[in-house]
Amino acid sequence: QGSWLLIFGTLYPAYYSYKAVKSKDIKEYVKWMMYWIIFALFTTAETFTDIFLCWFPFYYELKIAFVAWLLSPYTKGSSLLYRKFVHPTLSSKEKEIDDCLVQAKDRSYDALVHFGKRGLNVAATAAVMAASKGQGALSERLRSFSMQDLSTIRGDGAPAPSGPPPPGPGRASGKHGQPKMSRSASESAGSSGTIDLPLP
Repeated sequence: QGSWLLIFGTLYPAYYSYKAVKSKDIKEYVKWMMYWIIFALFTTAETFTDIFLCWFPFYYELKIAFVAWLLSPYTKGSSLLYRKFVHPTLSSKEKEIDDCLVQAKDRSYDALVHFGKRGLNVAATAAVMAASKGQGALSERLRSFSMQDLSTIRGDGAPAPSGPPPPGPGRASGKHGQPKMSRSASESAGSSGTIDLPLP
């Protein structure tokens, strides 16, 4: 039933409304405008009747028949309802309806501005808190990096231990691992040209 109402109650009138606007036929234009006003009231009433009258026998079939009656060029149901009921009622209550709409518009604008300001305040507070937390985390991170870098620099640039290096293998005495000779012995050996060897 919902698809039938969608096709015959919405799409079909929408297409013929388009043709009326395109052809600039005032008579057809007025006809479909009256239909859309009646259909809007029907849709509003349908919201409540679907809750309380859905148990009624042939309820959905009656709705389809009502929409067909509104659309029929023979019955002209939408034109009849508009001219007999809707137009006189709206004409008598038009000023009150306009005042209510203006008040509702002003209240909705004030409410929108109020909630917009509150939303901006909340967003600004959240941004400041996030920035402060991020700055604190960044400073802690930089501090940890700086301490790590200082410890690395201290480990790399440690001063060498004072004093002579420990003797390595084969470097216990003189040059090339040979024992040092006293200067006097070497000079005496060089002057005499001979070296006294111990007797066996």
